[in-house]
Amino acid sequence: MGIEIERKFLVRDDSWREHADSGAYYSQAYLTSDPANCIRVRIAADQAWLNIKSARSPLRRLEFEYEIPLEDARELMHEVCSGATVEKRRYHVTHAGHLWEVDVFEGANAGLVLAEIEIQDENESFELPPWLGIEVSDDPRYYNMHLAEEPYSQWRDVEHRPRRP
Repeated sequence: MGIEIERKFLVRDDSWREHADSGAYYSQAYLTSDPANCIRVRIAADQAWLNIKSARSPLRRLEFEYEIPLEDARELMHEVCSGATVEKRRYHVTHAGHLWEVDVFEGANAGLVLAEIEIQDENESFELPPWLGIEVSDDPRYYNMHLAEEPYSQWRDVEHRPRRP
């Protein structure tokens, strides 16, 4: 059994790019749409995974991930998954000894940029990079599963949309 403890933040500017890798394209879709438990199919390049997550708190989830054949993933995404496919380019940035994943969303979620950090303990301290905005770890609208059901481009409440300088 795996445990994922993750914090998620809006990104306020592009200064992270000077320290990022070249990024990788991801597409993912969901077999379930329960906020507490989700099953996802993800494709990155020529690899695919089935991922199962079960929320235990806003930050802590049980996580299980299994590599599956690429053609199976494509068929699941096309024939079985509910909601839209979430498309994004993921970059890795190291800051103050921690690895950050920066997701630049595409398609119906274009304009949204989020940064995540996985930590070992919910109380672990870490230095916030200057390019981070507000924390959204406990806001389910920013979960990828929610973005598949209600894409960022369809959000009506502009007060909750990140502001880019």
